[in-house]
Amino acid sequence: MNAPLILTVTLDDQSFAYFNQLRKQYFPPERNFLYAHLTLFHHLPPNESSILEEIDSLANKQEEPLSQEEPLSLEITDVVSIGKGVAFKIECPLLQKLHLLLQKKWQPWLTPQDKQKLWPHITIQNKVSPGIARQTLLQLKERFESFIASGIGLSLYSYEGGPWQLVQHFPFQQSATTA
Repeated sequence: MNAPLILTVTLDDQSFAYFNQLRKQYFPPERNFLYAHLTLFHHLPPNESSILEEIDSLANKQEEPLSQEEPLSLEITDVVSIGKGVAFKIECPLLQKLHLLLQKKWQPWLTPQDKQKLWPHITIQNKVSPGIARQTLLQLKERFESFIASGIGLSLYSYEGGPWQLVQHFPFQQSATTA
């Protein structure tokens, strides 16, 4: 495997279905190769085994910051313009901590994009004219109410130039704590 890897948050089924339906509705079909997704890292090296080990360890809640949590509580706070498209803004302090932790551990391998502070979002439209994007934004804002989605794991994909190829899902495991 030589293609770069992409790390995403796996959404609960209901939230995934909601965002994916909007993506099918609003994303130009000739450019829509992907399902709705929440990307954490865009370009990880494919042959670094410690990356897979680290993701597996986090998903199995063997270390902070996930060891005390159940699913990630992702607050969908707004619909925002991304210029030639529209995305849903997400707030989750724990996700920010997780991203920062992985940035520190993976610093030598990160691209400039992945070294930036995480801006969690799910893009449902891109690569359209600014006018179409504004129209979509107005339609979605009209009926938008904030809600909570759940991050139920991590997913690693290989970027092959078009659709992503799944490498592995890492579902979050329940903590083995007793009351």
